[in-house]
Amino acid sequence: MITLRRARPDDADWLAELLGGGDVEPFLRPALAGDVRADIARSDREPERFGRFVVEVDGERAGAMGFEQRSEAHRIAHLGGLAVHPDFRGRGIADEAARQLQRLLFDELGYHRLELACYAFNERAIRHAERVGFVQEGVKRRAYLRHGEWQDAVEFALLREDLG
Repeated sequence: MITLRRARPDDADWLAELLGGGDVEPFLRPALAGDVRADIARSDREPERFGRFVVEVDGERAGAMGFEQRSEAHRIAHLGGLAVHPDFRGRGIADEAARQLQRLLFDELGYHRLELACYAFNERAIRHAERVGFVQEGVKRRAYLRHGEWQDAVEFALLREDLG
C-alpha cells in the first residue's frame, strides 16, 4: 500500500540522504539536512502553502515529493522534489504518490492549477509527468545553469478539469 504523509522532523536525515544521493544529484538541487528541517517546519507552519511529503510503501519510507504555492489569487501550486529510493524504483510508486498529491492539492486544498518543470535531459521525469496527466506547455530555453552548462527546462501543467 502506497501512502503519502507530511514529513516529520525525524525524517530529515533520511530525506537529506535521499535528495542528496549521487543518483539523484543530476536531476535535483542537493538537499542539506538543515534545509530539509527548515522545509519540514515550514510544511507544518504553512500546510496550505507549502508541503514536504514522504511516500511510504507498507509503512516504510520509499520516496519524497513536495509543493509550494506560486499564486494564492490564481490557486497555482508548483510541484517538485520527487525522488524514489533505489530499492523502490520501477514499481509505479512515484505515479501513485503523484496522483495522491494531485487529489490533496485539488480536492482538499482547493488549487486550480499544478505546475512542474524538469531538465529537458531528464527523460524519466518527462515520461512520469505525462503518465500522471500533466500536459507539456513549453520549453524554457537555457533556463538553468547546471554544472557549468545551460540546460533547457520542460514546463508542464495540470488543471483540475484535466482529471475528468
